[in-house]
Amino acid sequence: MRRIRQHARGSRLTTAGIAATTAALLAAALTPATAATPTGGAPAAAAAAGAADRPDRATAIGNAASALAAHAASLGLTAAQDTSVRDVVVDPDGAQHVRYDRTYRRLPVLGGDFVVHLAPDGTYRGADRATRGTVSLSTVTPALPAPKAADAAADALRAVHLDETLKQLTAEPRLVVDALHGAPRLAWRTEVAALDALGNPVARAVLTDAATGAEIDAWDTLESATGDGQSLYGGTVPLETTPSGSAYQLKDPTRGNTYTGDAAGRTDLCVLGVCVSRAPSTVFTDADNHWGTGAAADRATAAVDAQYGTDMTWDYYQEVHGRNGIAGDGKGSYNRVHYGNGYNNAFWDDSCFCMTYGDGDGTQLGPLVSLDVAGHEMTHGVTSATANLAYSGESGGLNEATSDILGTLVEFHAGNASDPGDYLIGEKIVRSGFGRDALRFMDRPSRDGSSADYWSSTVGDLDVHYSSGVANHFAFLLAEGSGASTVNGVSYDSPTFDGSTVTGIGRDKLGSIWYRALTVYMTSSTDYAGARTATLAAARDLYGAGSTEQEAVAAAWNAVNVT
Repeated sequence: MRRIRQHARGSRLTTAGIAATTAALLAAALTPATAATPTGGAPAAAAAAGAADRPDRATAIGNAASALAAHAASLGLTAAQDTSVRDVVVDPDGAQHVRYDRTYRRLPVLGGDFVVHLAPDGTYRGADRATRGTVSLSTVTPALPAPKAADAAADALRAVHLDETLKQLTAEPRLVVDALHGAPRLAWRTEVAALDALGNPVARAVLTDAATGAEIDAWDTLESATGDGQSLYGGTVPLETTPSGSAYQLKDPTRGNTYTGDAAGRTDLCVLGVCVSRAPSTVFTDADNHWGTGAAADRATAAVDAQYGTDMTWDYYQEVHGRNGIAGDGKGSYNRVHYGNGYNNAFWDDSCFCMTYGDGDGTQLGPLVSLDVAGHEMTHGVTSATANLAYSGESGGLNEATSDILGTLVEFHAGNASDPGDYLIGEKIVRSGFGRDALRFMDRPSRDGSSADYWSSTVGDLDVHYSSGVANHFAFLLAEGSGASTVNGVSYDSPTFDGSTVTGIGRDKLGSIWYRALTVYMTSSTDYAGARTATLAAARDLYGAGSTEQEAVAAAWNAVNVT
């Protein structure tokens, strides 16, 4: 599964550095922002605190601004840097966690993000930073011109599609400061996109040293897996719809007006990062409010699955974590089905805040509208709005694993008898030509032939769908434990790196710990060692230091060789 993510976000909050006056810094940091405010997944022990006593979003931002003024040096802030609020979490006890992005001389800083942690009274407790190096450059004028960076990125895309003729190729270079790959340096981040021979989109982000022209990193930007309506996969499912004259629209007014439309086999046309035309998303309508036939030949059937998947994902995040929609702002996304020609993919796109599903080629994959795929893809949107884990190296594996873990929990939470929860990813969409029973397997990820069961120093060199195996394995062990087990009729056998026996603490606690770690402690550069630290902190917050749950988190990480 893939996600398209635009780099720019939100309005900017200027927080000048040490050289600025405290008053000026406070005034700038209090500038309104557009980030969402999820509040779920916070410590259960604090639930007795009254909601009326909790700081609101504006108060949390104001308290964080004061903390920035007082702790600018330790956070690496200088007069050349600005910040913007991306996300705010307020715990039931009033503790606040404000997440920031950073710019340097108006250029986005990759790895510049950080989270400020505040006590209920607003006093500073500390911060988690994606990188700790000082951001300071001698110049922000590139030696490598933009067209050269664009050409290099185009060649990088062609290199991963050697046997295909790419059409309508576009490349948009943008200057950034790269602090994710060693000492901060000026770089071009180029978003390059094209259409393959079937007219389906391919895309890649390429990071190029703006002084030397050397490629620093590259990653897919279509985060992918190659892996009452009548649905394809979930049987008869309930749907909330909107009356429209004498008919009904497949639009859910109870979940932020989320709707599903028909892409009619077309694809988006994007030039230089700007989509000049998009595949349609014509809202499905029906005369009697009974949708689909359960057969793929009826175009509304895939729409039923897509809408149902959105509903169940919305419900999981709201009912379990208190998050009101993907961005936490109560606004619904939308779905496009029947995208492209035999398109073996599905993706979340931040720029349209929408989900897109291909129909599959029928040989390897069928329509990619299964419930766990929907939960996986929309979780990319949640990750983007919170930790924004970089989509390469170990952080990229954690990004993919987050979608597998929470997407799996969406499937379990839905409780659909026709598609019961399991630890198999995409088992409903694979066809005989795919060669195995699912895209990925969480109990022993190496069952897919490529994924890592355990951490090693080279795991970050793997494709992110394979390096995700370490966290997926951790999640299975934390929830279900090691060894042989059967869940909802599916048999598993989960080994451990050190031969230890791990006792599971259940899916609910896994979800609470991972969601809190994602939204409160992880940053764009979090690697596996950082994920261990983040989940241990989350378990401490939720269940107490030295609790059975915190000890289980440590044991599960040890069992996948993250120590």
